[in-house]
Amino acid sequence: MAKETDPSCKKCRRERRKLFLKGQRCYSVKCGIERRPYPPGIHGRGRVRESEYLLQLREKQKARRFYGVLERQFRHYYDEATRKKGITGENLLFFLERRLDNIVYRSGMAASRAQARQLVNHGHFRVNGRKMSIPSYRVRKGDVIELREKSRNLVVIRHALDTNPPPPEWLRVTQSASQVEVLDLPTREQVDVPVQEQLIVELYSK
Repeated sequence: MAKETDPSCKKCRRERRKLFLKGQRCYSVKCGIERRPYPPGIHGRGRVRESEYLLQLREKQKARRFYGVLERQFRHYYDEATRKKGITGENLLFFLERRLDNIVYRSGMAASRAQARQLVNHGHFRVNGRKMSIPSYRVRKGDVIELREKSRNLVVIRHALDTNPPPPEWLRVTQSASQVEVLDLPTREQVDVPVQEQLIVELYSK
């Protein structure tokens, strides 16, 4: 399975904002962008000429890195979003939000989306009673994601549940924090990722 191996903190520094790719570390003084608030590389502190194309590209890269998606897969999401009725940019964000690894992260069972992806890959979750190990699986309204019984005492999951913020309104987590139900599909107001999706549409429309 293809994956990005670039250092997470360099991705945040490149986008000049926290992408929260490393969980609680991003809230501490060890955060890379807190220590070096400029882009990586020998010319990182130099003056950058911000063209229209650069703004659009950076917005696309930011969205890609938020959700941990590679370029080819991200482009597939965009192509599908253009075929679906509605606003293309919003459709794109909705597809990304409905990924299983994102649901695990949003429910508070993982400290970051990267950790959520690894947990799903290792088969710690069931969807509607069936074992699911595909992070890109797209959940639907009414789906129930359940943490396998033998995985409920994992230290990383218990720690994430104790430190993560509450889940969004369109998800319902049981009191035992072992089951998540998709009450509804997200709206644009409920997607708190700071991305200007229209710039992504403009980039791909060229």
